[in-house]
Amino acid sequence: MGFWWRSLGGPPAPRAPLDHPLEADVAIVGAGYTGLWSAYYLKRAEPSLRIVMLEREFAGFGASGRNGGWVSGFFSGPPRVYERSGDYAALQRAMFATVDELGSVLGEQRIDADFRKGGHLGVALGHAQLQRVRSEVRQAGVHGLAREDLHELSAAELAARVRVAGALGASFSPHLARVHPAKLLRGLASAVTALGVSIYEQTPVSEIRPREALTPAGPVRARWVLRATEGYTCGLKGLERALVPMNSSMIVTEPLSEETWREIGWSGAEVLSDSANVYVYLQRTGDGRIAIGGRGVPYRFGSRTDGAGQTAPSTIASLTEKLHEMFPATAGVPIDHAWSGVLGVPRDWCMSVAADPATGLAWAGGYVGEGVAAANLAGRTLRDLILGRRSELTALPWVGRAPARWEPEPLRWAAIQAVYALYRRADRDERRAGRLSRLGRLVDRASGRH
Repeated sequence: MGFWWRSLGGPPAPRAPLDHPLEADVAIVGAGYTGLWSAYYLKRAEPSLRIVMLEREFAGFGASGRNGGWVSGFFSGPPRVYERSGDYAALQRAMFATVDELGSVLGEQRIDADFRKGGHLGVALGHAQLQRVRSEVRQAGVHGLAREDLHELSAAELAARVRVAGALGASFSPHLARVHPAKLLRGLASAVTALGVSIYEQTPVSEIRPREALTPAGPVRARWVLRATEGYTCGLKGLERALVPMNSSMIVTEPLSEETWREIGWSGAEVLSDSANVYVYLQRTGDGRIAIGGRGVPYRFGSRTDGAGQTAPSTIASLTEKLHEMFPATAGVPIDHAWSGVLGVPRDWCMSVAADPATGLAWAGGYVGEGVAAANLAGRTLRDLILGRRSELTALPWVGRAPARWEPEPLRWAAIQAVYALYRRADRDERRAGRLSRLGRLVDRASGRH
């Protein structure tokens, strides 16, 4: 179990499984952020809707309860892919607004989830990373973002916020927040059930068909069947190659002393990352710890997932070393817990949301780690699509996209392993040479990641 649920004493008492066939207006497969937000907005818009949620484990079992707690206002994937279908800048502005929307709902529903909007620092550890930061800032302007959306900080400006050893500067965006993922899940699930939505846990779905989801208790028939399974989509019949479950791992320290925090700085609630090809991401938790995550074993053959979230000792050691490198003052702080989870990655690294009235099938996902905020935008967009409402949200260029399927095994496994091995080699080259690696740029293009 990940730290977030563990810090609350474990997940809530299990809800009853489905034990008979059922009919509904909307059946949602998966009770993570996408499913919960979709149920919340649909039920608020149309209280008469009969909405049921079907969850294989418990609400928030997967990536929703294991992520880094970043509410990120940025879209994953290359902007050029979205620009083929419409206005990327409008899509990005909608995501920026989503960070505030999520915070507003938490306030309205009185959900204390340690939400604080402090922005994001993309720290440059070395000259090559500084070049990457400056390139990303320039590209943001090319794609319609303003300086206040993303700009460069000098080393001194960064140190005034947080002192990261060896940092030469950073990028800063105000459009990110910190949250405690399990507190958010617990509060959102309670809000959804209070609205009259039924959540059936320990209820696996083996196949989704037009207007039908198949469970061990019999079919659930509905006018709309919404797939909200993200990294676990590969377990559904016929969808084995729709998304790959990419692994990400995290560790968290014990609470730091006030003296250690004074040495580090970081009195705000910014979330941090470095600017490597294989990067790490961090947050200062509400109870004064540092949580840091990154790629361990990136992908398991055949899209296998580890439900227990076990983390390899080598990954724990690597993340601990990175933490101490960035913040030497943490060298004597014990690591309290380690865990892993999977995120859904589409072949083109771009998110999508869609609803087909002809079949009654709807879906959202492929968040590539940005799902805490993106799932909220997806939930509001699916509300409008399912209710047949044209809106600014339904016109955004991630709507209706059909990403290409991944290659079959063993090509899929070999390609993903090769990509991350080459990115790690590119990072080693960059640290040695002090400039961006040509290899990294080649892998970016070949993988479709940028």
